[in-house]
Amino acid sequence: MAKLLGIDIGGESVRAVLLRSSYRKLAVEGIGECDIESAPTLSDAIARAVSQLATQNDSIAISLDGDRLFVRSLKLPKTAAKQLSEVLPFELEANLPIEIDDVVYDYAVTGTGPDGQLEVMAVAARTEDVRERIELVRGALTGEAERVGAGGFPLATLALVLPELREAGPIAVLDVAEARSELVVLQAGEPVFARTIGRGTRGLPESAPLLVRDLRQSLAAFRAAGGQPLTRIYLTGPGASAEGAGAYLQAELGIDVADLPTPQLEPMPEERLKALPRYAKAFGLALSLMPRSKALNLRKGPLAYERGYAFLRDKVPVLSGLAVVILGSFFFSTWAELKSLDRERDTLQEALATLSKDVLGEETRDPDRAMELLSRGPAAADEDPMPYVDAFDVMVQLSKAVPEEMAHDVEELDVQRGKVTIHGIVPTIPDAQEIASALRNHRCFQDVKIVRTNQVVGDNRQKYVLELEVKCPTEKKDEKKSGESSEGGKP
Repeated sequence: MAKLLGIDIGGESVRAVLLRSSYRKLAVEGIGECDIESAPTLSDAIARAVSQLATQNDSIAISLDGDRLFVRSLKLPKTAAKQLSEVLPFELEANLPIEIDDVVYDYAVTGTGPDGQLEVMAVAARTEDVRERIELVRGALTGEAERVGAGGFPLATLALVLPELREAGPIAVLDVAEARSELVVLQAGEPVFARTIGRGTRGLPESAPLLVRDLRQSLAAFRAAGGQPLTRIYLTGPGASAEGAGAYLQAELGIDVADLPTPQLEPMPEERLKALPRYAKAFGLALSLMPRSKALNLRKGPLAYERGYAFLRDKVPVLSGLAVVILGSFFFSTWAELKSLDRERDTLQEALATLSKDVLGEETRDPDRAMELLSRGPAAADEDPMPYVDAFDVMVQLSKAVPEEMAHDVEELDVQRGKVTIHGIVPTIPDAQEIASALRNHRCFQDVKIVRTNQVVGDNRQKYVLELEVKCPTEKKDEKKSGESSEGGKP
């Protein structure tokens, strides 16, 4: 289970959201807010906002104000896709007013344009500005920010728990805070445009027309960059709770303006659920800490985050428990494997004793002794693996069984595993019977019989099929060889 803390440092207040993430479950553990004017310093305001949360966190995400960022939309050849990280610094440097060595940046590929080029959204910030924000949070809390989001881009991570933001769109999320507003346009859940507007709830309702004017200019810039008309705007931040804000913006912009839908989270108290749109940016920052998040992160290069010993010290109890479990599992697995090998050894020794007694004439369970007996040769001579009667021998005996004066032809002779089949042609059927009788006199030919006869087409001669089995009586090898000599062939 992980605790994820998102901190939104605004112009007039600090808002924090703590999430509890576990296997396929996500819940809002707590929310907190502190007015900056009510605290001695900004660092104290951050500490007070976080202190309202019930438990400690594992990871922290913050963001840098959008008016301190450089947001650039770049088009690169499709062939540069595999070397994008090497090519992008050169392209980005040409579009920045400062040296590339003085900034940290991150990027995301937003798609492929009609001309086949890659469309890349790049965000850069001065290294010192990002370092200052990191040091601010480090001084206020015991932990350190793991991620630094870019302006309003963390709002795009709300798509992880809001299916409505993953529609084809384009759909916008407008976060109206006290001093500024963040506009992020999404297509299929991915950010393709972002703009920071220097107006918020301060000065409403008198400043409402100026806010609408700035929004129109931002939407016109999106359309000029090739974007399609927006289908819906979701209103978040403190401005979402202003009476009539959604209806006013919808009437002025001519676009459907709706409240933030209910996120797919574990059940929470009703008052916390209603307050969640006000904390949308902090909520998005906490979501950016999830493994499946693709949010932009400015902790890059010299500011890359590395977990220190403090993190490991907090995890010592859990790691110790895991080490004990792993060691216990290892020793048990080793013991079980040794027991299995002992049983297998006993089985093989018994098999060796049985086999050595049958083949070598001496029962032994010692492999070395068995190899010694085997090298001397088996106790009894092996039987000759060659067949006693082969096809040539059958042909010899058949030629002897046919009288010299008889006209006899052999069409086919088949010998397979002791079964012999002869297809022959004789003048008459009695001639075939005479041949069968002669073959019965051979001591290795058993069950000699004629199974079929028929007349040759266009001739008076007869076809016959004769079958027999080769089964020689069991004898010692020397006696069999002497028998072969008396029979004129192998017995």
